[in-house]
Amino acid sequence: MRNFKPILIIAGDPKSIFLEIYFKSLKNNRFKSPLILIVNEDILLKQMKALKYNFKINKLSFKNLNYKKLTNKKINILNVPFDRKFLSKYIYRSFEKALLLINKDKNINLINGPINKKKILKKNFLGVTEYLDFKTKSKNKAVMLIYNKNLSVSPLTTHIPLKDVHNYINKKKIINHVELITKFYKKKFGLKPKIGITGLNPHCESNFQNSEEDKIIVPAVKYLSKKKFKVTGPYAADTIFLKDKIKNFDVIIGMYHDQVLAPIKSIFGFNAINITLGLPFVRISPDHGPNVEMFLKNKSDPSSLVKAIKFLDK
Repeated sequence: MRNFKPILIIAGDPKSIFLEIYFKSLKNNRFKSPLILIVNEDILLKQMKALKYNFKINKLSFKNLNYKKLTNKKINILNVPFDRKFLSKYIYRSFEKALLLINKDKNINLINGPINKKKILKKNFLGVTEYLDFKTKSKNKAVMLIYNKNLSVSPLTTHIPLKDVHNYINKKKIINHVELITKFYKKKFGLKPKIGITGLNPHCESNFQNSEEDKIIVPAVKYLSKKKFKVTGPYAADTIFLKDKIKNFDVIIGMYHDQVLAPIKSIFGFNAINITLGLPFVRISPDHGPNVEMFLKNKSDPSSLVKAIKFLDK
């Protein structure tokens, strides 16, 4: 009998749609890998009651955790204490518990629900990608990949103000992005991905001498091409996502967050998952935020979480 890797799932922000979509995912799908939810038990039970779901709970122990006997007939939970006044402490503690378990067993995969970055991470980290990069000592090499089997995107910079983006772009960062994405595609799918890289400035032009395209992006592309990576660019961001162009790429790397995430969500909606590359383990999150406006309305689409679990459930 095949042993499937356990998947740790951090429930994340208590006031989000995540538990709703988790209940829907369990109700309508069968997963082979044991799912372990890191969550406060009271929060779980209250939301289950409010949303009118009736799952049995299997409360686990951090100290004596046996993955081999777990099934998904019940919701397997690792309880984390929660105090409404210390929300950030609850989130950090949830991640710390997950990282402790991963350090003990490298076969564990991780999915995390969304969090309110402004309230929880505050000024400490730009996002969960950066937090995990710091905690795992990955030396600022972690890469965000928004994956869809037809087309994926990756922002070179993540959650930073637009006015600061140019300060974070460099040749080394572009090379790291391309190398990690190529390594991931070769290992997971057995192919060398075709990667297009956007420029930073409109139409890849600048009125100033030594634009980022001329100074950084073009030299990086030339270097990578000589190393036999399938990379081309820079392309103007306003046309690279046209239908007749995206068919030429497996991945598009953009210079900043919304440059590639806005078009990918326009094309695929939430039919994508957020994969962090460059960590010592696989981390995925559904491609949606807390969506507080839809909290407890039981109208949210679970497809992104289902895809995240199925991606690991092999």
